[in-house]
Amino acid sequence: MRCVIARFPFELTKGGVLESMKGIKPEPVTGESVIIGRRHYPVKQVGQVITRQDRRDFSAAEVLRAMTQLGFTCRALPKAAPAGIAGSLQHASAMLGTPVTV
Repeated sequence: MRCVIARFPFELTKGGVLESMKGIKPEPVTGESVIIGRRHYPVKQVGQVITRQDRRDFSAAEVLRAMTQLGFTCRALPKAAPAGIAGSLQHASAMLGTPVTV
């Protein structure tokens, strides 16, 4: 499949991407990710490996679009916790008790 990433055309195939990512250790995922085989890879890491370009040269959306068209499962950035659920800091503060106002 022909796709354009960072203004450069690439001929990508699912098998080619699998071969390129073989033996690459996934970095910790903090945003969008692509599932290749049984591993979750950050989108920018996949883009860097398959294009051999610097991560600053392309956007995550370009790589997500290409990986989706090739049939890979892509995960979006996890949504933030709802406002009604307290975070760990708020939970710890609540366990210690709220300060008494005078």
